[in-house]
Amino acid sequence: MGSARKLVSDWATRLAFSSVDRTKFVTAASELGRNALVHGGGGTMTIAEVLKGEQPGLRLDFEDEGKGIADVAQAMTDGYSSARSLGLGLGGARRLVSEFNIISHPGRGTRVTVIQWKRR
Repeated sequence: MGSARKLVSDWATRLAFSSVDRTKFVTAASELGRNALVHGGGGTMTIAEVLKGEQPGLRLDFEDEGKGIADVAQAMTDGYSSARSLGLGLGGARRLVSEFNIISHPGRGTRVTVIQWKRR
């Protein structure tokens, strides 16, 4: 997990993200990576630089082959937890990034894609 946080931080620094945006993106990455590890039994994270017009950003894709999420809408609700936690993970990660997308197939795994656009 520490190496994923460092990788995301290094890329965000290279793109000259503000300190606040970098911290938010690293926090979201940490939470999503933890979810893939704890709930998905492990998985992958890929990182890519993206552009929207001339606005640069970073995209992270987290993918696992775990049990999946039966009710994504419920899982996104603050306070919902399947692991006796505070239940702020997915919803909190969504609030920290510019774009958030989740696709989950029960019994086959989950894919979460997040994008943070650099502010001008």
